[in-house]
Amino acid sequence: MQSIQEERANMRSIREELNVRKKMLLLLAFSAGFLFVILILSFWLSNDNLRLGAGSKNLAPSLEHLFGTDWLGRDMFTRTIKGLRLSLAVGALASLLSVLIAIVMGICAATFGKAGDAVISWIIDLFIGMPHLVFMVLICFLAGGGIHGIVLGVCLTHWTALARVVRSEVLQIRSAEYIQISRSYGKSAWYIARKHIMPSIFPQIMIGFLLMFPHVILHEAALTFLGFGLSPQTPAIGIILSEAMSHISTGKWWLVVFPGLLLVVVVKSFDSIGEKIRILVEPSSSNE
Repeated sequence: MQSIQEERANMRSIREELNVRKKMLLLLAFSAGFLFVILILSFWLSNDNLRLGAGSKNLAPSLEHLFGTDWLGRDMFTRTIKGLRLSLAVGALASLLSVLIAIVMGICAATFGKAGDAVISWIIDLFIGMPHLVFMVLICFLAGGGIHGIVLGVCLTHWTALARVVRSEVLQIRSAEYIQISRSYGKSAWYIARKHIMPSIFPQIMIGFLLMFPHVILHEAALTFLGFGLSPQTPAIGIILSEAMSHISTGKWWLVVFPGLLLVVVVKSFDSIGEKIRILVEPSSSNE
């Protein structure tokens, strides 16, 4: 009798776990689909909507102009969507570079002995200890601004947390029995790193990349808001919000509300994707 009750309880817990996973997969698909629609729209919308229009200045949101128009007659929906495409492109490139830096620094810290670990740990603490936005502004200014300056400033300041995760994972993997067996068979360090270490830390790297993405997008928007090197004609979310600040006091609320709201939704979508994948890959992390 007791074994039957235990079996029923186990079946119930399995069903609940499957339902939770289904909900997570649905939310994951919805977030990914929303971002895919944003990208498709950014290529589909015509650049003609960004031309100056003397007869369509400061129009409120309508069916013809979903997000209204700005003080130069440009369609705000088109500007916002194309600005988000720029943010996604910069975010992807900066996140990828940050991940590469984190992998190199984390593996070097775990494999170069105590001296190398101490030096790299000191560098990580130095980057973490400096004010984040100030450090990005300084790097961007030294790089001359522009897209390359923004990418450099963002990627050089977002690798530290993932580098610590990589270092910790590599230290655990190095002491594993199968690594010792591989060494005893005379396998090279490159073979061990390529066949054993990289496949083992890939899930953490992928999750770190996805969780880094929303922070990178927000910081890219902050740098463009401060006006580092991008022309005012560039449809970037930071530039759109910066220009709108001088017009919102005149009642043109749509110039700020819609771009800012869509930026928040995109950031939360990426954050949701990263969190859901982290929980699906590491179920124990959901209880932390």
